[in-house]
Amino acid sequence: MFDALQPTGLNNFWAGDFVRELTDEAIAVHLDFGPRVPTVPSLLHLYPMNGAVSRVGIDETAFAYRDVGYVHVFLATDADRHAMPENIAWAREYWAALHPHSAGGGYVNFMTEEGEERIAAAYRENYPRPREIKRRYDPDNLFRVNQNIRPAGV
Repeated sequence: MFDALQPTGLNNFWAGDFVRELTDEAIAVHLDFGPRVPTVPSLLHLYPMNGAVSRVGIDETAFAYRDVGYVHVFLATDADRHAMPENIAWAREYWAALHPHSAGGGYVNFMTEEGEERIAAAYRENYPRPREIKRRYDPDNLFRVNQNIRPAGV
């Protein structure tokens, strides 16, 4: 879906959070950071989370954020890897300014290097389920790149 916007060769940093509603305070953060986007391909995506996703119970799958209104996703990207620290700083500061308005977790496909606490927050109370599956099918944690779910008991 992003191929035309994100051609091969770009350096990328992703971050994001789920939000229950777009409050005036959150919109003010967007109005502050949006105009400061560091590069043309860097961006904020704001997706509504409604319809079919909300018609499945929170405990029916590992995906736990079926009760939120939106997901916001930050992408800092540039062909010049030397420019990335400044671009990443913009995304991290933007995320940090909006995080107090979040539901607590984000979508794992839009995470970069956020650590185990953020991975657990992405699944909320459902986190034990993917850990148990990982223990059963990948007890040695071979598949541990990206947003790693550690096997239960490890």
